[in-house]
Parts: sequence; C-alpha cells; structure tokens
Amino acid sequence: MPRARAAPALLLALGALLAGSRLAGRGFAAHPAPLRGARAAGKMARRATQDELKQQVGYKAVDDYVKSGTVIGLGTGSTAAFAVERVGQLLKDGTLKDIIAIPTSIRTKEQAEKLGIPLATLDQYSDLDVAIDGADEVDPNLNLVKGGGGALFREKIVEMCAKKFIVIVDESKMCDGLGPGFPVPVEIVPFCHEHTMRVIAGLPALKGCKPVLRLGDCSNNKPDGDAPAVTDNGNYIVDLQFTDPIKDPVAAGQQLKDTVGVVEHGLFTGMTTAVIIAGADGISVKEA
Repeated sequence: MPRARAAPALLLALGALLAGSRLAGRGFAAHPAPLRGARAAGKMARRATQDELKQQVGYKAVDDYVKSGTVIGLGTGSTAAFAVERVGQLLKDGTLKDIIAIPTSIRTKEQAEKLGIPLATLDQYSDLDVAIDGADEVDPNLNLVKGGGGALFREKIVEMCAKKFIVIVDESKMCDGLGPGFPVPVEIVPFCHEHTMRVIAGLPALKGCKPVLRLGDCSNNKPDGDAPAVTDNGNYIVDLQFTDPIKDPVAAGQQLKDTVGVVEHGLFTGMTTAVIIAGADGISVKEA
C-alpha cells in the first residue's frame, strides 16, 4: 500500500519538472518561487554607492539652481566634479546657454575646459549668481569644514561673492559638531611655518587642536610624500585635528584670520544658502 500511494506523488513531481523545463526552453526562468523572491529582495535592498550619491546631489544642484545667462562658481572635489559635469552636459544639449563659470582650482578649471564651459575670473566678474561646492563636514547650523582637497582659499573667495551658496554632500558628511570628524585645513605661508603652527595651537578658540603639516599631494589630507603639500597659491596647509567639537566655529575662524602667517582657513560659517543631502532614503534639502 505505501508504494501505491507514493506513485502519484512521484508522477506529480516529474510533471512539474517537465513543465519547468518547457517554460525554460521558451525563455522563462524556472527558478523556485523562494529563490525568485530572494533575488528580488536583494535588488531592492541594494544601496547607492557613495559616488552615485555624489552624482545625485551634484546633478540636482545644477538642475535646480543654475539658469541660463548667469555667472556661477564651480567648486572643487569629488562631489563638485559631478556638478561641473552636469553643467557641461546641459550646455552641450542646449538646455543651458550663456553661462560664465568661475573655477575654484586648477583641477576644476581643467575639467571645465575639457567640457567646453566658458570660464572667467573674479577680476572680470565679482558678482556671482550661485556657487556650488561640496563640504567635508556640515553641522546643524550649516557651518562647514572645507579644504580637504586643498582649494579652501580659492573656494572661499569665490563662494563669498555668490548670492546663493549651494552645498552638496552625502549624509556621511552631516555631523553634530565640527572638528572631530574631519581635520580643519588652514592655508599658511611657507615662511616660518613651524612658528605659525605653534601660534595656531595656542589660540583660545582652538584649544586642544593638534596642527599637522600636510605632506605630499595637496588634494588630500593623507600623508603620501615627504615634502610639504603646496597649494595652487604656493602655500602650505596645516590640518587641525580635534578630539572634541569646536565650541564656537565663528570665534575660531576669526582668531585664525587674525593670525599673521595664516592665508585662509577651512571654517565656512554663515555662508550656506542650502545643503542638498543624498542618503539611503533619497535626497533632502536643508535651508539656512
């Protein structure tokens, strides 16, 4: 009796197998339902890469804030490069016309030239409609740390001239306080640079910081050489490392500016118009 009952079950299993084979031969996948579900879930669970997030905010900033017939500031860095790319695309397809761009570094200038973006300098255009750039850290008040790419002086002088300053970041750059998450870059003159570093370390608003001379390539703050990193302006960069958040970024910035030997610092306070943030749940905008 047990054998008689087993036969129908065996026939059903064989029939299902043959049906699956016929469907597969017609172009249908013969995966079991649980496997199909797992693969679909895997696709849905895929998160955008950091470069994809940077592209999203770079493109959105240009699409939302750059208009034909305007003068714009082009930032420097891996995120800003996507905004430059987008300007080039829209000029090429005719969506944007009569754009004049002010680059904030030699790297950005070279990228823009390759894309056919008309360029000028602040000597020709001191009144910008909008500037778009990334940031290394953004606090709840939209104060920034910038200069990881070594272009902080040119970035600041250009972005201070813009009616709107749009910051583009992925959510990893948002922080509760500036300092611990990313060293604050300070551009200083080479002359007596060790003296200047000691003075900076003693500033009251920067208490507890450790000044570290950037070595090697200026475009990142990782030591990758033995000689001091040199900016586009021929200066050095000191990266200020903190274990605790800077209590008063405005005071810290002012004390740095008052220090002889300091050219510019990477604290961008009170400048931001809006921050476009890309994250796992999509894009959000935070306005000042």
